[in-house]
Amino acid sequence: MSTALVFPGQGSQTPGMLHRLPNHPAVRQTIGEASTALGYDVLALDSAEQFRSTVPVQLALLTAGVAAARALEAEGIIPEAVAGLSVGAFGAAVHANVLTLRDGIQLVKQRAKLMEQHSPPGYGLTAIVGLTEDQVTALIREASTPENPIYLGNVNSADQIVITGSDNGMKKVASAALKAGARKAERLDVAVLSHSPLLQPIADALTQTLHNIPLHPPRMVYVGNVKGRALRNGQDIAADLATNIAHPVRWYEITIVLQELGCTLCIETPPGHVLTNLAKQSVPDVKSIALADSSFSYVVQQAARQRP
Repeated sequence: MSTALVFPGQGSQTPGMLHRLPNHPAVRQTIGEASTALGYDVLALDSAEQFRSTVPVQLALLTAGVAAARALEAEGIIPEAVAGLSVGAFGAAVHANVLTLRDGIQLVKQRAKLMEQHSPPGYGLTAIVGLTEDQVTALIREASTPENPIYLGNVNSADQIVITGSDNGMKKVASAALKAGARKAERLDVAVLSHSPLLQPIADALTQTLHNIPLHPPRMVYVGNVKGRALRNGQDIAADLATNIAHPVRWYEITIVLQELGCTLCIETPPGHVLTNLAKQSVPDVKSIALADSSFSYVVQQAARQRP
């Protein structure tokens, strides 16, 4: 019996999310550490106005995830495995001690800025629910053109797929998906292109930055985005962090791997519950809790029960 900690990605942010973190000394310490690294108060990032930009969103998600994970650890809850969806992977890597929080902030800030620079207007993400990866891939092949490219973005579960690309192309795929029996095809609240080969320049830039950052062996298993496999050394984790922006996120496979690793409890760090809902669908035998939806003491109590 063991615990996994999962860190959500962009799209789960909500205004005021940093102000709703558990009232815990480890949270306050992390907020201070992040503010020092940024050179300004990180608590100023979580307003609706700030969230119009990808940079504050991703920095707030990193800070929230690490702060919550550290608060749990201060209460004796150390996970056997960590994973994060997209930008959430940086929080997972920081908690695994592969990166310092300062270096994680540097990388996420660079990543988010480059995403804004490399994302032309009219691009984003659309979630399709009710079709398989193969079905969605076939629809992408039919609709994608050089003028309106579309790519597979996230495989969140067996029948929840996120596509990325131009709005015009995604509208075509969404319409075709609904005709093919999809229950939902919805544009996500993400204003940048993500997990697309068009973003390979960002992956290259992050790879160069990571060459100059000290990496440490992970103190727990980290499950990667690109291949959905357990990674156990710093170099492999750094490669996953740098390159996931240009590849689909294999989240469905990640949840299966966490179960195969023996995790019987999955805790999602704030601010959302998307990963918790996905885990309940994909691995129903694993108890899944979103810290944002539960009291901190309840989550600590449930995690304590997982100890041998």
